[in-house]
Amino acid sequence: MAFIDGKTMLEQARTNGYGIGAFSAHNAETILAILEAAEEKQSPVMIQIGQKVIQTLGLKPMKDMLDSLAEDFTVPVCVHLDHSRQYEQTMKAIQLGFQSVMFDGSSLYFHENTKITKQVAAAARALGIGSEGEIGKIGGTEDDITVDEKDALITTTQEAVDFVNETEVDYLAVSIGTAHGIYRQTPNLRFERLEEISKAVQRPIVLHGGSDVPDEQVQRAISLGIAKINVDTELRQAYTQGLKSYMQEHPEDIVLANSLGAGRIKMKEKVKEKIDVFGSAGRANEFIAREKVVTL
Repeated sequence: MAFIDGKTMLEQARTNGYGIGAFSAHNAETILAILEAAEEKQSPVMIQIGQKVIQTLGLKPMKDMLDSLAEDFTVPVCVHLDHSRQYEQTMKAIQLGFQSVMFDGSSLYFHENTKITKQVAAAARALGIGSEGEIGKIGGTEDDITVDEKDALITTTQEAVDFVNETEVDYLAVSIGTAHGIYRQTPNLRFERLEEISKAVQRPIVLHGGSDVPDEQVQRAISLGIAKINVDTELRQAYTQGLKSYMQEHPEDIVLANSLGAGRIKMKEKVKEKIDVFGSAGRANEFIAREKVVTL
């Protein structure tokens, strides 16, 4: 298994004009669905550990399980801490050997957001770990974090530049018209703003709320600087659909592994679809594994 730091993975994607799927995992089956899809497509991949699974399973148990399951796969993988609003949790993830961490200070005042993100970015950089920050509020719900639509703000180019200059974060999540969760109507991304921000900050841009964004919009966003696309809702829907279908078709089968496996297969197919859209299929051989012992 080649574990690759987030900065290296996303800069490579940005330079070569494709996107990295950052897929959220919630249990062993969803981890395997992502890994199997990436292996079959020979795609580099990010696997995200979010706040809800940390609450239910724990940060270290989830990371340990992911590391163990990944041993038999060959594609480049980056394990990413998603939407942490706790400085201590972010530092713990660095200690545990995550290859990428996100401190989400978007709900804070600008000064406080930059102050904490700068500390996280400095610690990550010292150890060769990628760092993500967010400026502008992205609407919707992800795990236990909810931003009302009326509070969602399109990121300005100037605040993106100021944030990057202050924090030196490796990649930047911005608000350009997407939302977490299920869309009430088809999103329309702000491509002109994305292009302005991308040119101004000169680093990979992250698209949160990547589920159900039309493929052509995602591909255009990638051409304008998006290098990391977060996907969660569509994966959970696919996994749940697989479970339900199996149980409806086999109502007397009480072997849990069978229904969980059906969910895994359905989710794997969705991940493979996304990898094709993002253009990362066949890119695994671009990366060379770098052994790194992380201590803090």
